Amino acid sequence: MSELIEIAAQKIAAASHPVSFSGAGLSAESGIDTFRQSDNATDTEKSALWSSFDPAKLASQEGFSADPGMVIDWYNWRRKTLADAVPNLAHETLGRQRGWVHITQNVDNLLEAGGAYEEDVLHLHGSILTDRCNGECGHKEVVDLHNPKGLRDCPQCGRRMRPSVVWFGESLPTIALNRATVEVEKADLLLVVGTSAQVYPAAGLIPFAIESNTDVIIVNTDRSLKPDENIIEILGKAGDVLPQLFKYCF
Repeated sequence: MSELIEIAAQKIAAASHPVSFSGAGLSAESGIDTFRQSDNATDTEKSALWSSFDPAKLASQEGFSADPGMVIDWYNWRRKTLADAVPNLAHETLGRQRGWVHITQNVDNLLEAGGAYEEDVLHLHGSILTDRCNGECGHKEVVDLHNPKGLRDCPQCGRRMRPSVVWFGESLPTIALNRATVEVEKADLLLVVGTSAQVYPAAGLIPFAIESNTDVIIVNTDRSLKPDENIIEILGKAGDVLPQLFKYCF
């Protein structure tokens, strides 16, 4: 493992257009529960958010129509958890890097809180920090994470307000996805952190990079992809591994 870390660290230091792609595992050490868990999950990991709730009832238009109050209550519980969360070493390590673009599936703001510039972070699945109208009027509101508002109507058109996140069956934000695709196409190194690589279309960026012969470094607690000559996969927690990978960059 130490040899892999050394090789990966040298590749990161030498990269001219590096891009990171992160998932829930990046924020797990900050107390933000992951949405998915492996078959050999620990008792703590079995508390993952979707282990006790049906995701179709929490993150879809159908679920919101059937029980909007439950959906909003669940998201507000997540928001209160995030309100007290702080960036971990992995967020801070990535946040210190200049010249990087950070593509993330996470809906939190911990990369930015860790030091990354807002314009360098692409949130493919939206943000839990704002609500938007579930209609098409375009109204948005910033959320107080400590005291988020409950179920309510849009003051502009009367439709329900909902979190500004991407639900099942919805398209990813076009601007963010298009820029992410361009950045991965230009990248000479893609650092993948804390994602199962199962949620598409976002996860499709990884094989796209591999097909382009881009060096791919994966940091995860479980193996996620089949072996490939362009892939270095390092097993471990992001907060433990990332500081070692950037030892030549500080």
